[in-house]
Amino acid sequence: MILNKKQLSSQQTKQKVADAARTLFGQKGYASTSIEDIVSATQISKGNIYYHFKNKEGLFLYLLEEWTREWAEQFQAKKARFQTVKEQIIALVEHFVVDGFHHPLTRATNEFYATELITSPNQDKIEEMMHMYLRNYEELLAEGMRSGEFKQDDAHLLSIILEGMLAGIEFSTNKLDLDEALELYRKAIHVFLYGIAESKPFIQ
Repeated sequence: MILNKKQLSSQQTKQKVADAARTLFGQKGYASTSIEDIVSATQISKGNIYYHFKNKEGLFLYLLEEWTREWAEQFQAKKARFQTVKEQIIALVEHFVVDGFHHPLTRATNEFYATELITSPNQDKIEEMMHMYLRNYEELLAEGMRSGEFKQDDAHLLSIILEGMLAGIEFSTNKLDLDEALELYRKAIHVFLYGIAESKPFIQ
């Protein structure tokens, strides 16, 4: 679609606000970043910011949606490098860890989920974004079952278990560096795939 000059200018303004907000949320966190901070950083009026984004939460959710979309696209590009579903699941978990460590919104997102989510009017939208990760896990698990790499089971239930395990581990990695965190997640995914019992492994 070809944009006219007015549309192009509007799009550029929206992107300028989003870029500045991403930096400020990364530096100051969610609660400590105000619309006034974004006005100061961009020299764009509050009214113009509200034209593009309903409020601060709307702006933050726009950035989260952008991050979620980029995360999925980056993983799909990596996925083709691996031949087995097991390797793809391990790569997915590693992508989750590395992206989280380096992304500027990680700290602000954790803060938002801990303090704002329960009262947010956008819970359905946030839940849908979070389900994207579950769908990735479920699709991979189902693919492994179809190919015979995994035994037949409930892929949806297993995806919830995997997501819960990864989300829980995230709280234990705050003081770890990237290599230490990767080692912990790799151990967790190994336990998920193989278990710790002496019986036959999860993977057939």
